[in-house]
Amino acid sequence: MTEEINKKTALKKSFPLLLMLSLIGLGSLLLGSGASYWFSSQNAGVHPSSSQSALYQEFLDSSWKNVADEVVDTKAWKNKTLVINFWASWCPPCVEEMPMLSAFNQKIDANSIQMVGIGIDSPSNLRQFLEKTTVSYQVLMGGLEGSDWMKRLGNAQGALPYTIILSPEGKVLFTKLGKVSESELQSALLPKDK
Repeated sequence: MTEEINKKTALKKSFPLLLMLSLIGLGSLLLGSGASYWFSSQNAGVHPSSSQSALYQEFLDSSWKNVADEVVDTKAWKNKTLVINFWASWCPPCVEEMPMLSAFNQKIDANSIQMVGIGIDSPSNLRQFLEKTTVSYQVLMGGLEGSDWMKRLGNAQGALPYTIILSPEGKVLFTKLGKVSESELQSALLPKDK
């Protein structure tokens, strides 16, 4: 009985210390989470406009390969508006939007707009998928580098599908996380009647 009373007394004496340590721990966790959220929100998305042109050029300078494992001449895309769609064969919304993207590609001016699909998937999965599915625009193998580019171009979550439109100057004209519609693409790309 005396032992039990001693334990209760010791617990009462240590309770303020335990409470203080718990509150310090919780405060540290909240402060760390808040700082992490603030830092990621400051660095998320596309780089400021002064470096958007450099980012556009770096994208063109990267070594991209098509599904036939051939290096693609991205220099031919310079001075064009880029419509970049990040996708994967295992992503249902990605697959659902592809026929619309392919049809839309047939309507755009290829002299001023370049549509590109970047597959965030294994090369074998991409090849198998494209053997069964006709796509009218250039498809590149992205892999891990494609995932990194997707994040650098504003998709911090890394979710798919993700579409971004860049002007020839590297300015972001449009971004969409999730399935994109033809009307959204038209609004971002096609001249508006005044």
